[in-house]
Amino acid sequence: MTVLSMRKMYVLSGLLALLLPPLSHQEEHHKLLLVSFDGFRWDYVNRVPTPNFRAMMDEGVQVERVENTYITKTFPNHYTLVTGLHAESHGIVANEMYDPVLNRSFSMEGPEVYNSRWWEEAVPLWVTNQNSGQRSGAAMWPGSDVSIRGIYPTRYMPYNASVPFEMRVEKLINWFLGPEEINFGVLYWEEPDESGHNLGPESPLMDVVIEDIDVKLGFLRDKLKKAGLYDKINLIVTSDHGMTQLSHDKVIELDAYVSRDLYTWIDKSPVVGILPKEGKFDEVYNLLENANPNMVVYKREDIPDHFHYKHNVRIMPIIIEVKEGWTIVQNKTGSFMLGNHGYDNHLPSMHPVFVARGPSFRTGYTKASMRSVDLYPLMCSVLGIQPLPNNGSQMSVRDLLVETFTPGPVLPSVPEEPSYTWAVGPVLGSCLVLGFLIMFVKQVTQRQLPPLPLTNREISQPLLQDELRL
Repeated sequence: MTVLSMRKMYVLSGLLALLLPPLSHQEEHHKLLLVSFDGFRWDYVNRVPTPNFRAMMDEGVQVERVENTYITKTFPNHYTLVTGLHAESHGIVANEMYDPVLNRSFSMEGPEVYNSRWWEEAVPLWVTNQNSGQRSGAAMWPGSDVSIRGIYPTRYMPYNASVPFEMRVEKLINWFLGPEEINFGVLYWEEPDESGHNLGPESPLMDVVIEDIDVKLGFLRDKLKKAGLYDKINLIVTSDHGMTQLSHDKVIELDAYVSRDLYTWIDKSPVVGILPKEGKFDEVYNLLENANPNMVVYKREDIPDHFHYKHNVRIMPIIIEVKEGWTIVQNKTGSFMLGNHGYDNHLPSMHPVFVARGPSFRTGYTKASMRSVDLYPLMCSVLGIQPLPNNGSQMSVRDLLVETFTPGPVLPSVPEEPSYTWAVGPVLGSCLVLGFLIMFVKQVTQRQLPPLPLTNREISQPLLQDELRL
């Protein structure tokens, strides 16, 4: 090969490097680990020293305000994080539910939690990831030990609250390193939610609990470093909701306003589903509508649109929402919590923490706000898989990723029509390279063949040479 031909090969190689997508997005999509510390409110990181959270912020990104989905309970929000859907769309509308079509009740603490029919109105990310040819691992994430559309995570741990955090971490790391390694993992931990309920978020005793969560995050980071994964894996640490302080002076007793013979109580405070007995709807609603100034009573069809919480039969015909810090019970004979969540998802006290770092994320970047439904398309982008229809917007969070340094305008998402704009750049680049390659090969071939007799001077002119000179 001549020196000129070698130079052209170098030029071609350079063009290929410039025009084709980065290797990490074309052949080797980055691994991802999603971690949820249940009930970790967004401002807990500012309350006590949290060096591991701070390190992640310095190494990656932080979102100051995450608007989660309504109602701000554990099961609805954890399913939102891995589907990108509001509760009315994915069907897990509360921790306690009744489905009039199935004529069955669901409780997060009961055996119905393993009945796949409750979960199959949506497809979680671990299933989509596996359908794309990859492997997933789940450590105690709500719904991850259920067969959804006939599929379990490739590796998973059946839910057992007594399994220590450290054991869950070690399992996941082994799955990331194993002979059939996973590329996507989810990890759930019950605290500080449990302590927030028992102590109340304003209790000084919560400081120790928050510090312990930071220690656990440090354990996870250290284990990833020792396994050689820390700089190869994308780590997202978030939560499902926050927590607010309750008071014994702010309790509403429903028995004071309506007889239990008229309705069935579904779910718990602060958003209660009311299922009136047959023929009793109007009577129950009229008794409750103006019963107490510290609660709002909605007919299902009148629930405000911004809650995205009306278009599902599992949402009861009447719901009661109490004001922040208030508790609603049938009577005061039961136990009382000092902290709770489930309130309006626009309240700052309900918002979760969000930090992330890794090869796909920018460094030292702070974003003012996002919605929890936006996390799903973002994770699909990191994993390199096409998202299913969802309520989120990849455009609104693309500034968190290294590919985008200046956020563009946020466009409204149309979940029913997935965007394929991600493919335009690679396709155009590949076409340009292919055209250049064809011309190059043609010229090299012509140089290697014996000269043809010149019967027409026009067709014997070296067009590629002329183009290079222009």
